[in-house]
Amino acid sequence: MQNLIKRFGALAAIAVFVGATTLVGCGGSGNNPGDSDQGEAVQEDASGAIKLHTVKDGETIKLAYVTNGINEFWDIAAAGVKAAAKDFDVEAEVLMPPKGVVDQKRMIENALAKGIDGLAISPIDAENQVAFINQAAKVTNVITQDSDAPDSNRLCFVGMDNYKAGRDAGKLIKEVIPEGGKVMIFVGRLEQLNSQQRRQGIIDELIDAPMQDGNNLTVSPSAKVIKGDKYEILDTLTDNFDYAKAKSNAEDTIASHPDIACMVGLFAYNIPNCLQAVEGAGKLNQIKMVSFDEAADTLAGIAAGTVHGTVSQQPFEYGYHSIRILKGLAQGDESILPEGGTLEVPVVIVKKENVEAFSKKLAELKAQGA
Repeated sequence: MQNLIKRFGALAAIAVFVGATTLVGCGGSGNNPGDSDQGEAVQEDASGAIKLHTVKDGETIKLAYVTNGINEFWDIAAAGVKAAAKDFDVEAEVLMPPKGVVDQKRMIENALAKGIDGLAISPIDAENQVAFINQAAKVTNVITQDSDAPDSNRLCFVGMDNYKAGRDAGKLIKEVIPEGGKVMIFVGRLEQLNSQQRRQGIIDELIDAPMQDGNNLTVSPSAKVIKGDKYEILDTLTDNFDYAKAKSNAEDTIASHPDIACMVGLFAYNIPNCLQAVEGAGKLNQIKMVSFDEAADTLAGIAAGTVHGTVSQQPFEYGYHSIRILKGLAQGDESILPEGGTLEVPVVIVKKENVEAFSKKLAELKAQGA
């Protein structure tokens, strides 16, 4: 497993348009959900061992990779899915819900009706989706990726430690405004566990709080100013993946807080929209910016010095390793599951000194996912 991680561990990025649903890998038909060999994914035998949903020898393995929205970040993950589908000779469909949890649920139900042999999901609202995830786990192998649902019957989680990544982002903020100042956080949704974990990691780092367990967080309330000795977190503004709203949130922040020191984006598109707002206000380089992910505009901003840095979570690996694990599970290989139930993908901190090398790797991954 470590060799596979190292294969893509330097970083991952590629911008490949895949649309809301993209079919990759080899063709073929899978099992019908009513077939007698469908079975249950999460059930126990007399010894308590998990019995996996498996396919018959010679059958094409059909998998689904479900995102939490449509964004360049997910195009990168889809490239990883496509590369893995080729490498492991499976059929994999990438599903990108455009309108939130209702669309995500509908897409998953349709995939299950086709008789898929494995599902990798980034839950939009983990707490309220546990029952639905558990229902899916009764008919196929289910793992989570990007954002976890640890209370569900998912078999494992593939992704970064979002709380620790939040602390890494907090360190970038400390670097760029070492004297302190006002900070605003921007994000698509706060219902997602990864959003909560990243946000709390940033807050805890800025107020010098002790490390927490990311899956058992004491969460600071939103819509309330949080003050430390040097840093003041004004609020966390959400946009529900509406890019116009993301930009207007930044514009409103500049108007309401002319002394804002730093803007922090938790999702890939947040800082690109903040950049537009800051440029429009004539405050490039005056308002500092810290990001997550590897959007093209963010990387260009790092190269130009208008963005201090970003925490790349390497979405290519999310797609690649999700498909690799689901294929093994479909073949009954429980040893494919990571120890402790989590395959932690290491983050890459991108700043001006390494953005050129990072960008060079993007081209290499683009070739792998083409």
